[in-house]
Amino acid sequence: MKAALFYGPHRPLELEERPIPRAGPGEIVIKVAACGLCHTDLHYIDHDVPTFAKPPLVLGHEASGIVSEVGAGVEEWHAGDRVLIPAVLSCGRCEACRRGRENICERGVMLGNHVDGAYAEYLRVPAKDALTLPMDLPLEEACLIADAVSTPYHAVVNRGEVRPGERVAVFGCGGVGINVVQIASAIGADVWAVDLKPERLAFAQEFGAAHVVDAGSAPEPGKAIRRETGGVDVAFEAIGSPATIRQALESLRRGGRLIIVGFSMESVELPAGKIMFQELEIRGSLGCRPVDYPRIIELARTGKIRVAQLVTNRVSLAQINSGFDALREGRGLRTIVVPSA
Repeated sequence: MKAALFYGPHRPLELEERPIPRAGPGEIVIKVAACGLCHTDLHYIDHDVPTFAKPPLVLGHEASGIVSEVGAGVEEWHAGDRVLIPAVLSCGRCEACRRGRENICERGVMLGNHVDGAYAEYLRVPAKDALTLPMDLPLEEACLIADAVSTPYHAVVNRGEVRPGERVAVFGCGGVGINVVQIASAIGADVWAVDLKPERLAFAQEFGAAHVVDAGSAPEPGKAIRRETGGVDVAFEAIGSPATIRQALESLRRGGRLIIVGFSMESVELPAGKIMFQELEIRGSLGCRPVDYPRIIELARTGKIRVAQLVTNRVSLAQINSGFDALREGRGLRTIVVPSA
C-alpha cells in the first residue's frame, strides 16, 4: 500500500510503499476513505513537538473508511462496513476511563502519534473503537467527525457546559474553532467569532456566528466584546496562543468560563487576582469521550450540524505536502486526504 511517512521535523512527508497491515485478534483493518489534515500534525512537522513513537511514522488521526478484514474474535464488524475511527483509542481500564473521562485516558493511544495513522491506504485498529457511519452521511467528509468536529463538541457541551441563550466568544475560527462556532450556535448560544482573516469570519457567519470581530482592526477584541455585551458566559480559545488566551479571558463576564482548546507549549501569564475576585473558571479541553461519538454522528446525519461543507480542499497522498502548505497558510477550512485519488 501507499503511505506518507514522517521521518522527523522540518522535512516533507515521503510517499512510500508499505505492506498492508493484517488484522490480529480483536482488530480490524480498514481501507481508508479519507483522513483530515490537522494542525496537530503541523506541531510534529514544523514545531518540534515529538511523537510518542519514534519516526518513521505514518501520521493522520481523522479517519473514515470501509472494513476490509476482521481478526479472530471480532463479531460486530464485517467486510464492507462503513466506519469512523476516533482520533484517540482509550484503554477502558485506567482510573480516568473508569470515571467516564476516557478522553484523558492514562494509556490512550493516538493514531499518528503512538502508532501508525491514516495517511495511508489501509489502517489497522482495535475493533472495539470503531463506530458505524450511516449510509446517509458522506463517507469521505465524515472523517472530520473523528477530531475536527468531536473535539469542539466535547469543548462546548462537556467542558463549556454551554446552554441555550448564553453568550459565547470563539477566538480563532480555523478547522477547530469553526466547529466550536457551529456547535455552540446549534445549541442556541449567541456566538461572537474572532479572527484575523476576513475569510474565516465569513465562514463563521455561515456556520452560525451572530457577530464577528476582526482582530486585525480591533487590537483588544476581548475587551471590545465585553464592552458590547457586558461579558460573555463562555469564551473558547481555539488557537493555542498566550496572547489569545489572555484576550479570551478579557471577554468574560463575572463568573464566566474560559475553555482552552488550542495547544501551546508556552507558559501563559494571567491575572490571578481578577480570576479570584470575579470567580472566573479556566478549563482545559482535550479530544472527545467515546460515549459522545454516536450523538455527534446523529447530529450530522440529521443536519443539525454540517460536515460536508467543512471540506474546502481534497488532495491525494502524493499531494499531501501541498495540502499542509494550504493548512500553514490558513487557506480554506479543512483539507482531507483521499488515498484512492
